[in-house]
Amino acid sequence: MRIDQVPADASGIVTPGASGGQKDLASTPAEKRAAAEAIERHIEPDTRTAGNWTDEQTAAVVKAFGAKDGHGWVTSSAVKAAHKQWDEQVSGLMKRLASEKAALRSTYTVLQGTDFGVLAQVRASSSLDAY
Repeated sequence: MRIDQVPADASGIVTPGASGGQKDLASTPAEKRAAAEAIERHIEPDTRTAGNWTDEQTAAVVKAFGAKDGHGWVTSSAVKAAHKQWDEQVSGLMKRLASEKAALRSTYTVLQGTDFGVLAQVRASSSLDAY
């Protein structure tokens, strides 16, 4: 029997994450700061670039299949609707990235504040201090 993991079930399969948790979880303040910086310097700009990349090509497709002399392809409106959905998804992803970045940066402050609050409560004067 190993002490550092949950025993395997009857099938011999160990529960995922049972032996020490996730390996890529940022847990120290430095790792959290680095993860937030990676989001800010690489992931957000690259996501924004990828999201905007489709604008020009989509506009060209919509125009090419659009109505000419009163006739047009259904493809034009379908591509336009799909692009609108794409923009909404990119916008949602950008908001999520910003939220994750803010959470990574504020975790240390929140936890440190909680620690100081608990310390203040524990160190409150007690009738036993007089003895």
